[in-house]
Amino acid sequence: MPSTEVSRETVESVLFDALAHLGPDRSEIRLDATFEELDIDSLDLVELSQVVDRTWGIEFDPEDFANVTTVGEALDLVLARMS
Repeated sequence: MPSTEVSRETVESVLFDALAHLGPDRSEIRLDATFEELDIDSLDLVELSQVVDRTWGIEFDPEDFANVTTVGEALDLVLARMS
């Protein structure tokens, strides 16, 4: 039976791809990059949460991302919900 566990690298790759689809160049996206630097706004974060929901079935409320300011923090939030 295949494992349902998802690696940190897989989640990171999906998030980076989703963010790149929202505007910034993929090369600009780093774990320490702020959403402000990447010109990602709250509506973009809602779209990002929808990608996570479609990919892994994890739902977020808009408030969940209220205090998330960097790509790394978003990654940590998603990983925390997976465990």
